[in-house]
Order: sequence, then structure tokens, then C-alpha cells
Amino acid sequence: MDQETILTRKRYNRTSRFYDWMDRMTKSDLRRTLLNGATGKVLEVGVGTGKNLEFYPSECEVIGIDISQGMLKKAKPRALEAKAYVELKEMDAQHLRFPDNSFDTVVATCVFCSVPDPIKGLREIKRVCKSGGKIILLEHVRSDNPLLGKIMDLVDPLTVKMMGPHINRQTVENVKAAGLHINEVIDQKPKILKLILASP
Repeated sequence: MDQETILTRKRYNRTSRFYDWMDRMTKSDLRRTLLNGATGKVLEVGVGTGKNLEFYPSECEVIGIDISQGMLKKAKPRALEAKAYVELKEMDAQHLRFPDNSFDTVVATCVFCSVPDPIKGLREIKRVCKSGGKIILLEHVRSDNPLLGKIMDLVDPLTVKMMGPHINRQTVENVKAAGLHINEVIDQKPKILKLILASP
């Protein structure tokens, strides 16, 4: 594990205590809508404190991974209460320990702002998603507004050091660079939050 990945794990172990407060931008109705489309065997990358878990359909079989033990500890009670079968594993998104073509659906919500090498992580989800499978990404990105984008660039080193996430990632472009096929990008409110529907 490289130094930046080790630092990322330490940051999220620290912020796991108040991460639910940080994650309040993602409303329950939005989680319910996007996860209603999950089918079959599901991989959730960056499961965090498990706030998505209650919204998976009961017929899904979910494996949730996270690099942070602190996050997984918070997620465990939510995994036990979920309608779907849920298994939690400590794992790095950049090095998924699954065979190729393992999952029908791959989900990540506000994750690739934090993965040290996001394109490497996105290539990994492409690898483990079955041909014809679904990739559902909800990500906050750098603003298209020139002034706000520059402000986000200036503030980014501070947010990374204090909380963990990069606030100026261009995740739609990273998804393309990883070789995923983008089916649709749906702007949310605020516009810096985007739902990216993709396939391998």
C-alpha cells in the first residue's frame, strides 16, 4: 500500500466519528432512487458508514468494501438491519480482490473524490463488473463555474488534509479515461453533485 493510500485510510478512520454529518448532502430520497436500480450481486465501493445499505432491494446480495476500519465499524449495525444480504470487507478500491466479471451492479457514492488514483480504481470496477452490468456513481465534482472552480482548486489541499476528500476532481472525465461507457450524466442539486450511469 502506497503512502497516499495509507494517509487516506488514517484520515477516514479519524473522520468516521462524524462522517454522517459530512455526508448529509446526499438525501435519503436520492439514495433510494439510485439504489432501486441495483440488481443481483452488488459491489458497493467505499461503503463508508453504511448509509446506503437500507435502500438495497431485498433480492440483492451486497458486498460493501472500505479502506477504513473505522467506517466499517460504523457500517456494521446498518448491515445487520438491511433488507438485502450484506457482507462487509476491508479493501482498497485500487486493488479489488475479486475475479473479473464478478458483479451485476457496482455502486459508489462520493468515493472517487478520495481514492488516491481514481482512474486506477475506476478501471478496477470496470474489471469486476460483468459485461452488460450496471455501474452507478454519485460523485461531487469540480464546478464548471470558472470562479468557483478556481476557489475549489485553492481550498482543495486544506479539505484533503482536514477531512479526506478532494473537492475538485473531474470525475466524469476520469470515468471516460478509465474506459467505462457513460450512458447518462444527471446533474443533481447542487450542480457539483452528479449521478453517472455507466457500463463496462
